[in-house]
Amino acid sequence: MKTSRSQKTYFLLVLVLAIISSINIFLPQGAILGAQELPASKPVISLAAFFIVGIIYGGLGLLGLHLSGKLGFPGIWSDSVTNYQRFLQPAFVGIGIGIFLIISDIVISNFNTVGHLPHPPFPTSLTASVAAGIGEEIVFRLFFISFWLWLISSFLLKGKEQNTIFWIITAFSAVAFSLGHLPSIMFSFNYTTFAQIPAILLFEIILLNSVLSFFAACFFRKYGFLAAVGIHFWTDLVWHVFYGLIV
Repeated sequence: MKTSRSQKTYFLLVLVLAIISSINIFLPQGAILGAQELPASKPVISLAAFFIVGIIYGGLGLLGLHLSGKLGFPGIWSDSVTNYQRFLQPAFVGIGIGIFLIISDIVISNFNTVGHLPHPPFPTSLTASVAAGIGEEIVFRLFFISFWLWLISSFLLKGKEQNTIFWIITAFSAVAFSLGHLPSIMFSFNYTTFAQIPAILLFEIILLNSVLSFFAACFFRKYGFLAAVGIHFWTDLVWHVFYGLIV
């Protein structure tokens, strides 16, 4: 069976994700994971990360890519989407979201009892931005939204209420995406249980991640997977790389 341009691009993105995930093992982790004892040597963990990420993320995303097409979402290189919509508009929106996150953190840090949210040290912040832009969009948008929207709207409801179901699933995706960041927060501030996380800090984490989630989901639906990746990458570039160097 002939591999389409969209599939080739997707496999290239997964390869980049797997390579960066492998390389990140050797980069400084800062407060997030720096104090954690590794279960094996770094070369072994790096090699395992390459294959685990490639297989799991690759498989989930490939299923999501197939289902998103069934739902009528634009393909990665859909002719109905311009390069401005696919690349430049997500960059502008992502930079705007990054600025919003910075302003929110500056304000909320005065009340959350722990100060500013932690960021990976440079250059890990840069590689992590690329990895998150690809990997988290594969899991929380390409797979999560496509699978559940197809299952509920197309399979169970026979195509009815797709728009309503999309927004409900997008909300769940945002919550799941936010909760996925709690373990790193707990490591950073030495919390041993979720109950120790201050309410305002939890609110900040959910707010900041949900804003990114909703924009990424909207762009994924309107302009395809690359647009969602672009929004996430540019947001993290401003938030983790530039702001991270300051705070």
